[in-house]
Amino acid sequence: MDSNQTQWGSKAWHLLSLVRAQSPLIQCITNFVSMDIVANTLLSAGASPAMLHAVEELPDFTPRAAALYVNVGTLSPSWLPAMTTAAQICNTVHTPWVLDPVAASASAFRFEACRELLRLKPTVVRGNASEIIALSLASAEPNASASKGVDSVHDSMDAVEAAKLLAQTSGAVVAVSGATDIVTDGIRVVGAHNGVAMMQKVTATGCSVTALIAAFVAVDKSHALDAAVSALAVFGVAGELGMKMAKGPASLRMHLIDALYGLDEAALNSHVNITSLC
Repeated sequence: MDSNQTQWGSKAWHLLSLVRAQSPLIQCITNFVSMDIVANTLLSAGASPAMLHAVEELPDFTPRAAALYVNVGTLSPSWLPAMTTAAQICNTVHTPWVLDPVAASASAFRFEACRELLRLKPTVVRGNASEIIALSLASAEPNASASKGVDSVHDSMDAVEAAKLLAQTSGAVVAVSGATDIVTDGIRVVGAHNGVAMMQKVTATGCSVTALIAAFVAVDKSHALDAAVSALAVFGVAGELGMKMAKGPASLRMHLIDALYGLDEAALNSHVNITSLC
C-alpha cells in the first residue's frame, strides 16, 4: 500500500473511531423508504440516530444534535418547513448539516425545494451525478428548470466539473456517488473507489452513506472533505466485506450492516482505495 493510501486509511479509521467513542447525535429528516436502514447504519457505525421532523420539536431538539441530515426522497409540503427550519437552526448554532437531494429535478416542486435548501448553506451535499449536475446548473443559472428523472443517467466522472462548480457557488463540499465516488471542495477532487455494484440493488444505500457522512462531519467539523471521503470509503469497504458473505441484495443489506459494525483497523487499511484526482 502506498503512503497516500496508508494516510487515508489512518484518517478513515481515526474518524470511525471518534464516531464510536463519541456516539454523536444525528438528527435525520429523511424519507420513509430509508428510515430503517439509515438508523441501522448510524447505530452500526456507533452514532446515535434521531428520526425527528416535527417543526414544533425543532427549537428544543435541533440545537442538541451534533449534525443534521436532510433527505428529500419522500418530500411533501408539510415536511419542507421542518427541513428549512432545522437547517436554519444549525446555521445559527454552528452545527454542520448534510443534504441529500434525492431526484432533485424529478419535478418543479422538488427542484425548487432543493434550491431553497441549497441556499441555506449545507456543509456537504451528496447525490448521484444527475442530481449534482442539475443542482450545479441551478446554482449557476437562477432561471434553470427541472428536467431529469429520479435515477442517474450520468456516471460520477461526468459530474466532476459540475461538482466543482456547485462547491464553489454553494460553499459546500460536494460528493457524487458512482462506481467511483467523487468528493470536491471546488479545488481538491478526491476519488473513493470502494464498494460493490450490488449495493445499487439495495434501496437507500445512498441515503445511508449520506447519513454516515453527517456522523463523520459531526466529529470533525473543520475537515468536511476528509470526513466525507472517509465515510464513503468506510461504507464502501463494509459493502465489499459484506458481499463476501451475501447471496443477493437482501443478504448484502444484512451483511453490510454487520461488516460496518465489526470493521477493524486492519480490514479498513487493507481495503481502502482513495486517490487524489486533482
